[in-house]
Amino acid sequence: MPSALPDGEPVPADGALPAHALAGAADRPLGFYLHVPYCATRCGYCDFNTYTATELRGTGGVLASRDNYADTLADEIRLARKVLGDDPREVRTVFVGGGTPTLLAADDLVRMLAVIRDEFGLAPDAEVTTEANPESVDPAYLTTLREGGFNRISFGMQSAKKHVLKVLDRTHTPGRPEACVAEARAAGFEHVNLDLIYGTPGESDDDWRASLEAALGAGPDHVSAYALIVEEGTQLARRIRRGEVPMTDDDVHADRYLIAEELLSRAGFDWYEVSNWATSEAGRCLHNELYWRGADWWGAGPGAHSHVGGVRWWNVKHPGAYAAALADGRSPGAGRELLTDEDRRVERILLELRLREGVPLSLLKEEGSAASRRALAEGLLQEDPYEEGRAVLTLRGRLLADAVVRDLVD
Repeated sequence: MPSALPDGEPVPADGALPAHALAGAADRPLGFYLHVPYCATRCGYCDFNTYTATELRGTGGVLASRDNYADTLADEIRLARKVLGDDPREVRTVFVGGGTPTLLAADDLVRMLAVIRDEFGLAPDAEVTTEANPESVDPAYLTTLREGGFNRISFGMQSAKKHVLKVLDRTHTPGRPEACVAEARAAGFEHVNLDLIYGTPGESDDDWRASLEAALGAGPDHVSAYALIVEEGTQLARRIRRGEVPMTDDDVHADRYLIAEELLSRAGFDWYEVSNWATSEAGRCLHNELYWRGADWWGAGPGAHSHVGGVRWWNVKHPGAYAAALADGRSPGAGRELLTDEDRRVERILLELRLREGVPLSLLKEEGSAASRRALAEGLLQEDPYEEGRAVLTLRGRLLADAVVRDLVD
């Protein structure tokens, strides 16, 4: 089941933000994340805030229905307009995620985007992305999205091997994600991503190479590759605990990452974030870069998180409770936190160190600076950027990124 929300102070009923959060907003990019919390089935490794029809039955009534979800989400976008007041920014990025956004009709996704355009305006070069399940789209669906303003799409491929997909409880057919790339290109999508997962129990090095080669053969301009994280409370965690499938260890994850770097770089992909590769700067996911650089974004939908000017908040998780709040004219926010300068310094290090450009050494305190010198000596940070005042991970440093970050934030 979905993981729990963090604790925090109450969100005002009207969603109002403190004045300092909006100060200087015009100088920061603004993005929107739209969460679609529906899935046809629950994947065994997933603890995202998503719900199948069976899980929703009897718990949310008509308010939790997929049929009227686009209208409900539009209400929160209009609330965002009220909260942000006369904020002059056009929206730089929109990302529709889930769940499975493409369980909604393509016209619904287009209508949600249209509300953002009407309320805020879209920047001329705005990036507009949706995630998609390969089995839930066809050429007509993709054409409707493209004509409606979407210009980037991300397909959940995970693996090219049927036995790996079975362990993950993924329902698509091997080969279908690759076909989707061709269909998206034909529909006019300029940027296409394939998501991959490595380290699934029962996956071999050869399986992983085959998945990478299949992904590259499809011709995307972006690939995301994530190590499988076994979350407590998921079906996969229960299967591992019962001894039905083995747990993959960190050494295997490291080996798989090195395979990914080798094959992707050979094919002309450059890493720009620890888990993300693109064929060009234009192919990067600008929306995710908003997160990694601490910019402003409004997350609309059940359980969605937002950040504006050092204020972070999150919505109630259940679709029924979310819709009820908006129907009553209330913010669906469940809690929020006001980030201190120290909070924001630490978060910059945590997030920006994962980027190819790295993090300014000026953000480090005394112990963190000493740790950076040790990391440099151990080959975890690149020498030339360090001399120029930035901490940038080497390939070995990327394998140990979490440990390096822990040392640098002290």
